[in-house]
This record gives sequence, structure tokens and C-alpha cells, in this order.
Amino acid sequence: MPFPRSSGILLHPTSLPGRFGIGDLGAEAYRFVDFLAATQQQLWQVLPLGPTGQGNSPYLCYSSMAGNPLLISLEMLCDRSLLYPDELHDLEHFSPHQVDFDEVTPIKMRLLERAASRFDDVASAEDQAAFAEFSAACHFWVDEFAFFMALKNAHGGAGWTEWPEPLARREPEALAEWRDKLASDIFCHKFLQFEFHSQWQALRQYARDRQIQIIGDIPIYVAHDSVDVWAFPENFMLDAETLAPAVMAGVPPDYFSETGQLWGNPTYNWEELKATDFQWWIQRITALLDYVDIIRVDHFRGFQAYWGVPAGETTAINGEWIEAPGAELFETVRQKLGTLPIMAEDLGVITPEVEALRDEFEFPGMKILHFAFGGGSDNPYLPFNYVTNSVVYTGTHDNDTTVGWFEKMPDYERDRLTQYVGSLNPDDIHWTLIRLALLSTANQAIVPLQDVLGYGSDCRMNTPGLSGGNWGWRYEAEALTDEIRDRLRGLTELARRAPMEGGE
Repeated sequence: MPFPRSSGILLHPTSLPGRFGIGDLGAEAYRFVDFLAATQQQLWQVLPLGPTGQGNSPYLCYSSMAGNPLLISLEMLCDRSLLYPDELHDLEHFSPHQVDFDEVTPIKMRLLERAASRFDDVASAEDQAAFAEFSAACHFWVDEFAFFMALKNAHGGAGWTEWPEPLARREPEALAEWRDKLASDIFCHKFLQFEFHSQWQALRQYARDRQIQIIGDIPIYVAHDSVDVWAFPENFMLDAETLAPAVMAGVPPDYFSETGQLWGNPTYNWEELKATDFQWWIQRITALLDYVDIIRVDHFRGFQAYWGVPAGETTAINGEWIEAPGAELFETVRQKLGTLPIMAEDLGVITPEVEALRDEFEFPGMKILHFAFGGGSDNPYLPFNYVTNSVVYTGTHDNDTTVGWFEKMPDYERDRLTQYVGSLNPDDIHWTLIRLALLSTANQAIVPLQDVLGYGSDCRMNTPGLSGGNWGWRYEAEALTDEIRDRLRGLTELARRAPMEGGE
């Protein structure tokens, strides 16, 4: 569905400033929304918001429908006497520039568990009623997620395939026994989801009141170690004996990797999903729309055909393309949920069939300026080749920052860039690309905050294929200066991307 002309910033909430080791949904999140409003932005792209597992990637979560409790504001819990300010001191010595997940996570989780243990005693009647309402509205995912996390804790964090076989295979007697045994921990995880939901909805409404919409990602795949695969194994291509993925997800060799990317997620049993009229997908999208206004479908091309890699392979080279029923899925979604605000991440090996699927449902595709200056004048990422129903980025969370990209550019591409813009100041390269994005004909323009701030490669969010060191970057509140605010606002207004007065 085509969107009106607008612009925004890409920033995961973990990257927000704050005193407690990791960005959260407290005061600094509201200040960031104020910055978006002051610069006339109408979009905040947040990436996935789920509870992350090993590697801390928001694209590999323990649930496709739950929120990440690490984003809960501890100060807001203090405001309701669920925690006390002097209990937060252990989190105040961490670097403001990088999230140390290994150190921050256990400390914060202990505090969150403490808050959950106090809920029944100190929560107001209004809070108690809100918790009951949330539990009823989200029962289709929150009950099983809370049970899954309690079981994971009880088994030392082990993946579900390493649990006792009766639990791994969901034998009813074993499930009933463990539900009773873990009732307290199950409640804790339900409370944390309630608290995340409450804090996020308040922030989302604050953004809406300022004409700012939230763009959230829906990763095409889910982690193997997730409640989605444990609770609905029939939806995935699993080995019947080991319960490991029988066919793994990934992509063939591309711009990012000579051996492709072997993600390791199980691929879908599309025949089973079709037989249920895509019920799991409908629930997943419904849950996401409770958090965001616009959905960016990650790895969209996998809905037309996906790269399946047999179990046992160590790289993605020996995979094959397997057709997927994307058109049937999106038509079912349209029939059940109406025409949805969806953007398509259509990067990678894109065929006419993928483009036809995207265009059939009028989903805007993505244009990346970092890809624009190799090849010839037919390069689809050059701004004069854009269709209006598209979303232009300087770079994405998987790219280097613009400053880092420019420093590493081949001479040919640098010459092409110089020719394209006419005159180049290397110290201002990030604003050169921001200007190209905002002044392009693409309906949406989105810029990672690192590019707005002019930061280098040390502030990169993610390097695909790198096993560690990703997802931890944070900025400091003082970085959002008046000069940056005024410059971004001026370009946004020049590009006719500012919200209309009295907008909807």
C-alpha cells in the first residue's frame, strides 16, 4: 500500500541513552520522540522488539510475539513502588556507549524478578485490572511463552531440545506437572510481558500524539530455540528423531558474504501452515500490530522462494531455492485483517517473481544508497531510478555507517559518487547521503541515527556473519545537539517530508 511522503530515523530502543547499562522505555525514549517531532520526522523504525537469545540479535528471539523485558524502564517500576531507587545502583557503572549484555542482563533480570514478586502486594486495583485484561487479550501467546521461559530457567537456560524428552515432545502429563511446579516463575514472565506492553503502549501513544508512526520488523524466520517451534513443531521442517532443523534457512553468496549466510533457523512447513489457513501467521501479525503502526517484512523474497540448506551443512553454499506460497499468505492476511501497512525488505537475489509478488500487494520496496554507486546508470539504487512507492535508506542496520562506508569505498565508486553529487566534502559525507535520501522521489526516507550523528564504523549496529560484538551500540543524550536538530529539520522541510499542519 503506498504511503504518504515522509521521513524517519532507524534506532533500536536498546541504543537509547540512560543510566542502567541498556536503553529502555523510560525518559530518554520520550526525549528521542521529542527529537523526532522537533526535526519533523514522522517515522521511527525500531527493528524487532522481542526477547533475544544467544548473540543478542533481535532477529533471533525466544518468541515472535513477546517483548524484550530488558527494555522495561526500572525507574517506572520505582514510580509504582515495585522497586526502590537504591536497588538500581549495581547497574549504574556500565559504559554509556555499548551494552554489555553478559553483565547487564543477569543484574537487570534479578531486579525485574524482584518487581514481579512484589506485584500482588503493592499493585493498585487499576494495575491488577490492567494485568487481568492484558492476560485475557494476549492469552493466545503469553501463557505458552511464560511457561516456555520458566522451563528454560528451570533447565539452566538449555535449549528445549535438551530438556527431558517428555517436555521436549510436549507430553500432556509432563506439561501439567511442570506448570504446577513452576507457577510462580510463570507468573513472573507474564508480569514482565504485561509491564513491557504497558510501557510500550504509553510510549507509542506519546509518539502518535506527535504524528509519529512506529515501524517494526517481522523477521521471516523464528529461532529454533523459541516457544514458536517448541509449541508448534508441526509448522516447521524438523527432524522427527532429533527435533533439530531438517532444512535450515539462509541466503546464498551475496554482497555480505562469499559463502552466503547460514542462519540455522528451521524453515517452514508451508503445507501444514496452508492447511490451517495460516492461523499462526495471522496470530503473529495481529500480535505485532499491537506494538507497531507499520510492518517491515524482513527477507521478503523468502515468501516467493526461500534458500533451504540441508541439515549438516556448515555454510549456505549448498542450498537450493524452494518455492513458498507468499501470494496465498498475503491474500489470506488481507481477507482476515484488511489491507495492512506493510513494507517489503526486498534486498538480495531479487527475481521478477519476487517483484511481482511485492507489486501485487503494492508493498513499497527498499532502496539503499550504499549500493548505488557500483555498476552503471541502470543501478536500481541510484535515486533517479526509484519508483515513488519505495523506501530509501542511506544504509540499514546491517550496513556500515555512512562515514565508515565512505572510508572503505573503492575508487571507482567514490568517483561515481562525486560525479553524482557534483561536489564532495568528505567531512560532511553523512549529510550528503541524508540529503540524497530526503530529496529523492521515494515516498519514505529513513536514516540510521548513526548517520545523523556522523559516526564511524565503531558505531555500526550489526555485521552479518560476525558471531559477537553486534547489537550493542548506544548514543549519549548530549549527541542530539541543536545544530543537528536544525539541520535535519531544514532538510526535511526542504524535501517536503514534514507533516502537514493539522495532520491526521
